[in-house]
Amino acid sequence: MSEEKKLTANESIKIRSNYLRGTIEEGLADQSTGSMSEDDQQLLKFHGTYQQDDRDLRAARRKHKLEKAYSFMIRIRVPGGVATPAQWLETDRLATTFANGTIKLTTRQAFQFHGIIKSNLKRTIKEINRCSMDTIAACGDVNRNVMCNPNPYLSEIHAETLKLAQEISDHLTPRTRAYHEIWLDDEKIESSEEIVEPIYGKTYLPRKFKISIAVPPSNDVDIYANCLSFIAIIDDGKLAGYNVAVGGGMGSSHGNEKTYPRIADIIGFCTPQQVVDIAEKTVLVQRDFGDRTDRKHSRFKYTVDDHGPEWILARINQYLGYQLAPARPFVFEDNGDRFGWVDDANGNSHLTLFIQGGRVRDTPDYPLLSGLREIAKVHDGDFRLTANQNLIIANISSAKRPEIEKLLERYGIRDSHLKSALRLNSLACVALPTCGLALAEAERYLPDLLTELEELIEENGLRHDAITIRMTGCPNGCARPFISEIAFVGRAPGKYNVYLGGGFAGQRLSKLYRESVKAEDIKPLLAPIIARYARERDAGERFGDFCIRAGYVAATIQGGDFHKNIKPEALKA
Repeated sequence: MSEEKKLTANESIKIRSNYLRGTIEEGLADQSTGSMSEDDQQLLKFHGTYQQDDRDLRAARRKHKLEKAYSFMIRIRVPGGVATPAQWLETDRLATTFANGTIKLTTRQAFQFHGIIKSNLKRTIKEINRCSMDTIAACGDVNRNVMCNPNPYLSEIHAETLKLAQEISDHLTPRTRAYHEIWLDDEKIESSEEIVEPIYGKTYLPRKFKISIAVPPSNDVDIYANCLSFIAIIDDGKLAGYNVAVGGGMGSSHGNEKTYPRIADIIGFCTPQQVVDIAEKTVLVQRDFGDRTDRKHSRFKYTVDDHGPEWILARINQYLGYQLAPARPFVFEDNGDRFGWVDDANGNSHLTLFIQGGRVRDTPDYPLLSGLREIAKVHDGDFRLTANQNLIIANISSAKRPEIEKLLERYGIRDSHLKSALRLNSLACVALPTCGLALAEAERYLPDLLTELEELIEENGLRHDAITIRMTGCPNGCARPFISEIAFVGRAPGKYNVYLGGGFAGQRLSKLYRESVKAEDIKPLLAPIIARYARERDAGERFGDFCIRAGYVAATIQGGDFHKNIKPEALKA
């Protein structure tokens, strides 16, 4: 008889936490240290914040026998990525008052602050809530920020999908009063009745859960990298319903072949009215059958892989009490953003700006933060965060457009998107110095690497040819590298695993091409491949497809041999 596996330590923390309360209030009151207890650090994630420290300062502080330079990252949920000008201004104020003076636009359409010290943590979260935003469930073993195609010129379809994203988010938000008691000073209600989390239960989910909504032909939210996705099916300009996809996810661990990225399986079709119910029941399946004994094997992608998509569909149908219909045909063409100005049929204009690494800040030669602040003061539409870390100034009225155009000119923002197609299709995670998991640089290094690679692009006449390229400081995959055509995944300081062959529309996993490549060797490594692509590609052939056809990597459908390298001697001449 096999010995029953023990639950992970996180499961015990959740059980003891009294529905996510733990000793967070006591920890916040302790000003003798800038950190929180280890248990409370895990619970804080459910409240939307991570404890971090500045790794650039570790050595110096250790030398002087000082505590690490602790601070907190706060993530603000923005379902569907839509924020009002007032919310943008408040986010700006909080970033400059309590954080490090920058706003990070994440790959999940959320706002992030970095560098908030413990004594300012509660005040910052409270003030976020005052402007009708929140941080609850932005992190932790629950459903995270629900992503949605931000397309402003399909206004009717977007309005429907955005409403749905908000409904899913609201329905799957934890019901515990801990968040309101700790951060918003709500009165603690004494009751003899047992507290109940109707969806999550005492131990919530085994790991984080991610949901997205896409509107073909754009796969900008990367549905194949999410736990659960809904793909809008449009008939004669009207929303007919959604295909349902399950089991996507990016994270893996170096040296552990039992961990791997996975692309989602499409299992059926549903009506718009069924979406929230299906989202709940899929979460319940993961709650009941996900692995709680090994956190590296606890994401929904492994539950789907272990049991199979057909089994998952059967369980979802069982929980629903009705059957999903067969999936309907659709086509994705890309997963990038449409930059520049677009006018819609309602007389409004929309401008998509390129934001390098999603970092909104002021530099001496590019006062982006200040410029967007001034635009928000006069803008009468909304702001939309894209899943590619870019920003849409949306629904600009004809009355306001001239004034906004002047501000764009004054602050040097007007031509933000006049970059190479390679740069416009790039993503990077935060990595160093704040992420404790980072093994190498990402956000701070990718812009310089892109400048080097742009030399190759220009030499080969490819400036306007889009190639998706992504970099992460570790294999957890926050910038979704494993579905890009070129990916760099941090292995050690200054070293990266290089992956090639992902699908241009995010529909196929890439494959390991070379391990532990030094940063200075990346350009010469890719030079002959890019040159050959320019010479030998078929009409309309994407870079990732060419890498497979030319033999640089083998096509990868799911998991399996994902970690295995293709040796140089196996390559075609």
